Amino acid sequence: MAIKFENTRFDPDLTPFHGLAQQMAAAVGYTAELSLDAQLLQLLRLRVAQMNPCSFCLITHTKAAQDRGIGLEKVAHLASWRESTMFSDAERCALAYAEALTAYDLAAFPSRHAALTGHFDQTAIAEIAAVVINMNVWTRLKLAQGAVPVEV
Repeated sequence: MAIKFENTRFDPDLTPFHGLAQQMAAAVGYTAELSLDAQLLQLLRLRVAQMNPCSFCLITHTKAAQDRGIGLEKVAHLASWRESTMFSDAERCALAYAEALTAYDLAAFPSRHAALTGHFDQTAIAEIAAVVINMNVWTRLKLAQGAVPVEV
């Protein structure tokens, strides 16, 4: 099935913000080459898309996860990662961090950040934060502009 996306609320190119978001995507989006494991970063992107339920991002990042070699079973139950043994300890820490940052959970965030230091260096933590922040920008932008999938 082929789809395209239509904006039902506004054209994002009416302000310079869309260009800034595109620059962020080039730097830390799913096509960017970062030092951290590409599969882990893709899981984080997809989890943020699930939490913010953005159709554009869910479709885009599910495909990107498959393109990165993440198995269908792992993608299918990402939302229930806490109930799975398919995720490594490092992935679990990163997913918990991504959820706390996305949900703006001020009570949980300090411990989630501290847990990352057991698995990642400062550069990797900065990349994780940048990826999660970028995804939150994009999910909100696509939700605001009303990007809906349309079958073609």
